[in-house]
Amino acid sequence: MYKNIVLALWLIVAPSVVSAEEVINGEPVKNVEWEQLMPADFSMDALFENSDQLASIDDFDPKAQQLLDEMMAAMQSAPTVPDFDGQMIKIPGYVVPVESEGTNVTEFFLVPYFGACIHVPPPPSNQIIYVHFEPGTRIENLYDAVWISGRLETQTVVNDLATSGYRMEAFQIEPYDL
Repeated sequence: MYKNIVLALWLIVAPSVVSAEEVINGEPVKNVEWEQLMPADFSMDALFENSDQLASIDDFDPKAQQLLDEMMAAMQSAPTVPDFDGQMIKIPGYVVPVESEGTNVTEFFLVPYFGACIHVPPPPSNQIIYVHFEPGTRIENLYDAVWISGRLETQTVVNDLATSGYRMEAFQIEPYDL
């Protein structure tokens, strides 16, 4: 358990190590960290500017639901970075299956930490990538992080689990090793 928490934190804040010579389909692959998918002027704190009001409101007060709805709407429409549109990237993360047949997953959300979209509210949409991988990949353990390489698009994808601000056509999926 401790290893997974450390790995999740490391995926978010530590620089990743990828060969500068990596190429897919004749194109260089840019190594990307999750924080780069947020515009420089984007602040998570701004999404929760009304959260201090929630503490003083009764759970059954209609105002509480209104504030929660406003915060969730802001998280689902978090701004993306247009410069990433069309780029070949490689990013580590965790798989949240969306379309699968048994353990073979063809469509999924890639998220920066384990449990996002499943056990906790989803991250802001600029921290979720909707991934399509036509041959599918076998996911045996959702606790395991993976590297995903592919072409990133700034495209909103809405699903019952979450809303992503990015979409990726994956070309390569690899286990993530420390």
